Amino acid sequence: MLLAFETSAKAASVALFDGDKLLGESYQNTGLTHSQTLMLMAEDLLKNAGVTVADLTAVGVAAGPGSFTGVRIGVSAAKGLAWGREIPCYGVSTLEAMALGFGVHDGYILPTMDARRNQVYTALFSVEKGTFSRIFEDSAIALSELKEKLPGDKPIFLVGDGSKLTYNTLKEAVPNLILPPEHKMHQRAVGVGLAANKAISQGDAGDAAALVPNYLRLSQAERERLEKMK
Repeated sequence: MLLAFETSAKAASVALFDGDKLLGESYQNTGLTHSQTLMLMAEDLLKNAGVTVADLTAVGVAAGPGSFTGVRIGVSAAKGLAWGREIPCYGVSTLEAMALGFGVHDGYILPTMDARRNQVYTALFSVEKGTFSRIFEDSAIALSELKEKLPGDKPIFLVGDGSKLTYNTLKEAVPNLILPPEHKMHQRAVGVGLAANKAISQGDAGDAAALVPNYLRLSQAERERLEKMK
C-alpha cells in the first residue's frame, strides 16, 4: 500500500496505490500553499479509501527538480511519514514521474518545467510499444541548447508546466513537438506512484534517511552567497 506525494510545482496532489492498482488521487491547483493542503488531502484520501496510516507499507515523493520550497515540503512530509511508520520512502525524479504518468504508448515524451533564467528542467524518454526508456538525464538547460538535442524521427509529446514555453519557442525548429491539453500539463502524484512502484520492482530499498531533494542547480540565495564570496 503506497502513498505518493507531488508538490514540485504550483499544483499539489496525493495518490494511493494498492500494488499496481490506483485506489484514488486528490489534486488541487488553487494557488494555496502546499503546507496548507498536502496533509489534509492525504488524510481525506485515506479516509475515503477506507485505509489508515497503519495500512501503508511505502511512501513515494517527487524529489526534484522543481520549486525549491515545494520539493522541500513534499520530501519533508514523505520522510516524516516514513520514519513514523518505519516504512520505505522512495524519492523519484519529478521528470520521470511526469513521463510515466503521461501514458504515451509510442513516441518520445519531453517533460519540461520552467526553471526561469531562460532555462527549463527537462529530460527525454522514449516509449516503443509500451516499453519505456530514458534517452537523456535530468538537467537544467537553455531552450536553445535543448533544441539541438531533440530527435526528429517520431512525435515528441510535451508534458509539464513548461510545455507552452517550450512549444512556443521551439515549434518552428522542432515541428514534431506536440502540445498537450491543459489537464495534461501539470505534475500528478499518479506518476510519482508509478515511478515509486518501478523502483520497488527493481529492488530499491527506499532509504528515507538517504533521501535528499535534487534541485539540479543552486537556489538564488546560494548563488548570491557565492557571488559575494568571490
